[in-house]
Amino acid sequence: MKLALHNEMAITNDDVRQLDRSYVFHSWSMQGNLNPMVIAGAKGCELWDYDGNRYLDFSSQLVNVNIGYQHPRVLAAMKAQLETLVTIAPATANLARGEAAKRIVELAPEGFSKVFFTNAGADANENAIRMARLYTGRDKIFSAYRSYHGNTGSAIAATGDWRRVPNEYSRGHVHFFNPYLYRSEFNATSEAEECERALAHLRRMIECEGPTSIAAILLESVPGTAGILVPPAGYMQGVRALADEFGIMLILDEVMAGFGRTGSWFAFEQDGIVPDLITFAKGVNAGYVPAGGVLISAPIAHYFDDHFFAGGLTYSGHPLAMAAIVATLDAMKEENVVQNAAHVGNGVLRPALEALAAKYPLIGEVRGRGMFQALELVSNRKNKTPLAGAEMAAIKAALTQAGMLTFIVENRIHVVPPCIMSAKEVQQGMAIFDQVLAQFGHFSQ
Repeated sequence: MKLALHNEMAITNDDVRQLDRSYVFHSWSMQGNLNPMVIAGAKGCELWDYDGNRYLDFSSQLVNVNIGYQHPRVLAAMKAQLETLVTIAPATANLARGEAAKRIVELAPEGFSKVFFTNAGADANENAIRMARLYTGRDKIFSAYRSYHGNTGSAIAATGDWRRVPNEYSRGHVHFFNPYLYRSEFNATSEAEECERALAHLRRMIECEGPTSIAAILLESVPGTAGILVPPAGYMQGVRALADEFGIMLILDEVMAGFGRTGSWFAFEQDGIVPDLITFAKGVNAGYVPAGGVLISAPIAHYFDDHFFAGGLTYSGHPLAMAAIVATLDAMKEENVVQNAAHVGNGVLRPALEALAAKYPLIGEVRGRGMFQALELVSNRKNKTPLAGAEMAAIKAALTQAGMLTFIVENRIHVVPPCIMSAKEVQQGMAIFDQVLAQFGHFSQ
């Protein structure tokens, strides 16, 4: 497929790539050897480039395109908003922002009353941390080593992975190990042991750091970039109990796991707990326009009735982003997108991935919920030896060549298609996985 400029000159992938490499500075990378994929358009669960190549999306880009590409209802709402009010300062009231906040609060557990809108997930976490510190009068923020919370000052310091290290400018951050039975830090041999020992570890960390100095525990409900680490039964309840015991706020990061991704509106619903603050972004409007926010429980919201909130953003509640949120959430409800993520994710995608694991020793573990699944690849299943980076790169290249876009982190393939994906499209994707993994059986022992 080729598109044309106004002067009727055909555009090719090489044209766009050359333009990019001449002028664009990319994130999380060395700039010299980049060769970015070119995308021209998309619809539903499929994308294409200017040279006619088509790709089935099993990445949702950065796990955000929950409702798929070019949803007509969302596009129509954005066009209508463009004709009415394209931008306005956040101190004003506007209809789109009020309607978006109302819909998000209606989806939240009982006891949540307000939404503070941000530009994305990183500054949602940034402002949730700010709220917890102001509300409690305490300073320290506990977060997990296996986590990613964004690339702003406090959010990147709260992040546990290696990207934190060059960016540790924010104060008061303490990290602990969250559960991950497949590579247990606690020598656990069962989910129950992993849960018990991880909670004992967190309790000792709290005690040693001084409970009265800790403002909040910040956790991804299901850590995403770190590996789609579904918490063992009882762990989240245990964290909630520890927070209550010591008067610590619990912030749950739903930026990646929220808005249908795990088969429920919020991932924490499946663990039977209620946090004090909820951060979100990505799936709330499928990334059509940058937006994020903090869902605030009533006690914290009311505290700021007569206490100054020292935070703000020029584009907080941008009308175009808000219109996209309203249309996305309405469409998701009417089209049963969350139910589809649960039904197809747990009933079709997960069994198919488990069948692949039974066939290929290269797959050490399958884990996840709904449309939020992961394959952990190993060169030795018995020793759980992570597959090397060069070999993962070869698998990624082969999947792309076969017509699939993937989200790969370290030795894991995160299988995270749009939440609208049909059972038929899942099976198409599984055929591609089967075809590619068969080529790389020699990578495992």
